Amino acid sequence: MEMVCLDLEGVLVPEIWITFADKVGIAELRLTTRDIPDYDELMQHRLAILRQYRIGLSDIRQVIRQIDPMPGAVDFLDELRAETQAVILSDTFVQFAGPLMEKLNRPTLFCNELLVNGNDQIGGYRLRQPDGKRHAVQAFRSLNMRVTAIGDSYNDLSMIRTADAGALFRPPARITEEHPDLPVFHEYNELLRFLLLPLASQHS
Repeated sequence: MEMVCLDLEGVLVPEIWITFADKVGIAELRLTTRDIPDYDELMQHRLAILRQYRIGLSDIRQVIRQIDPMPGAVDFLDELRAETQAVILSDTFVQFAGPLMEKLNRPTLFCNELLVNGNDQIGGYRLRQPDGKRHAVQAFRSLNMRVTAIGDSYNDLSMIRTADAGALFRPPARITEEHPDLPVFHEYNELLRFLLLPLASQHS
């Protein structure tokens, strides 16, 4: 049985924090795991900025509701799910994901959780588990599934390396240069062919 594990931001939807940073004009919030590989360091940086500018969860959610999937992403995901099992493994948060999942036709999502106080302020976050993407891939493999993982950033590399197969989708040049052995795709039709190739060989 096949299972495809997909990152969310940068693969199916635009980067949430970059979109929000551009909307409110706070350049420091544009940093992602492409810039700071250590996720906790990155999140502490973001939380400090949110406190500094007194930005609440509702402010961020208002922007998220205006974000659409990347062009072609919905058709790609629909076609993929029509042929095989797929799940989204993301470092985003349940409080962010709802509007995006609705626009993607409600795929399965494993992600994290924000800690929000009664004043709408984000005080911290709770990981589903450390290195959760890698652990999810390991769990699927333990169920005798053949797993293919797709991501675009540093925080996706552990799941890609743990999977039976993996590739990068529209990654920054630095990651491509540092990991030249990984396949790289820039268009959804190319990625879909790569993901469905194992199924075609099984049916041949």
